[in-house]
Amino acid sequence: MKTALTKFRKLLITAMAVTLAACAGGAAETAATPAPAAAPEETAQPQTAEPVTEQNEERVLVVYFSATGTTKRVAEMIADITGADLYEIKAAQEYTEADLDWHDSNSRTTHEQNDPEVRPEIGSDPVSLEGYTTVYIGYPIWWGEEPRIMDTFVESSSFEGITVIPFCTSSSSGMGRSGKNLEENAGSGTWLEGRRFGAGASEEELKSWIDGQQ
Repeated sequence: MKTALTKFRKLLITAMAVTLAACAGGAAETAATPAPAAAPEETAQPQTAEPVTEQNEERVLVVYFSATGTTKRVAEMIADITGADLYEIKAAQEYTEADLDWHDSNSRTTHEQNDPEVRPEIGSDPVSLEGYTTVYIGYPIWWGEEPRIMDTFVESSSFEGITVIPFCTSSSSGMGRSGKNLEENAGSGTWLEGRRFGAGASEEELKSWIDGQQ
């Protein structure tokens, strides 16, 4: 009887030990397994700023032809006032003093100005008008009109989307039809009424005129 009781106690102790070991193992496994991380909250992402582009950026170009330097002086003053780029139209065959003699019926310029179809060749490198919003076009008045080389220039250029402002220099003659002639030969652009300036045009005079165009 005593032996049986002893065996029973051993069996009971063994069973309890197994149970405790199992519980301890389960607890250890539970402790070792990390709980699933909570889903992160959705946060607003910072917006990346788009670069700001000047949609109405003003770009100005002053184009001029000057056989004696008078128109060049005025053109350079306009460029200084407006902060414009400069482009000089040069003839492939430069004009000599004899060519410019309007008293001579056989001079080169007399023959050119008497024939509206003449198109003297331009010798300066071509200029692109792309990106410019305003173009000033300057020239001397010859025989009451624009030099024919100006027609060569406007006919070979596109003024689409550009405001074009002609100006001329002369000792006494006005612009005549020169501005209209250039507009018709160009066939594109928004042409404003131009103005004639004398050789002694001042910066104040030019600035007042430019301000009136804006």
